[in-house]
Amino acid sequence: MLKKIDNSKKLGNQHISILYPGLELSDSDTGYYSIGRIDQAHIQGGAVIKMHPHVNDDILSYFRSGKVKHTDSEGFTEYITPTKLMLMKAGKMFYHEEAILEEQEGLQIFIRPGEKDSQPEVIFQELEEVHSINEWRLIASPDKSKTVLELSSQTWIYDMQITPGKVFSLPEEVNKEFHCLLYVFQGSMVVNDNIELGKGESIFIKDEIISFQTSDRAELVLFVTDTKSPYYDGGMYSGNQK
Repeated sequence: MLKKIDNSKKLGNQHISILYPGLELSDSDTGYYSIGRIDQAHIQGGAVIKMHPHVNDDILSYFRSGKVKHTDSEGFTEYITPTKLMLMKAGKMFYHEEAILEEQEGLQIFIRPGEKDSQPEVIFQELEEVHSINEWRLIASPDKSKTVLELSSQTWIYDMQITPGKVFSLPEEVNKEFHCLLYVFQGSMVVNDNIELGKGESIFIKDEIISFQTSDRAELVLFVTDTKSPYYDGGMYSGNQK
């Protein structure tokens, strides 16, 4: 199965576009297995998102420009930048505030946890480079021996910036029985020579071998989910909104 999700299917406003990936395939679940929700935000510096709760969400802050100050209910403060990612595992209850210090664009990714009401935890990772050029980079996974950012469900997140003149495919290590959602954060590309994807658009991949390329450049985020593994779909943001 290959199925494109274009930008007309997204919700939100001029600052945040919201993708509930399950809406394209199901009438009963806004998420797609463990992939709950993906927000693409573009917010001017000076904005403050006041202290607010999260419950049973694994939230990856993947910001590609700007600087954001994170403050949480545990009294912890840290800065999120293009080379410093944050994974907030909200569990039973967790509050945080975000102050946008510089104009920011990025993704707020809501992954469903493996179980409900776990102990809250915040993890940061410093990247060596902002972009991984023409090579898939695994940035979050359920295996802490492979990634600092350890998700609590059987979900894997990769990124890559692609440039013209090459043909790309999915990472070789992705289990062929797993399902994928390939998201274009910036730029545009063509899948299998006939499916065009632009900024903010994505494509479901199930039981397919694909190739893709760009005529300019594109920044991609790949979500991989084990559809046979357990997850909790009652999270505040990642959960089923139906």
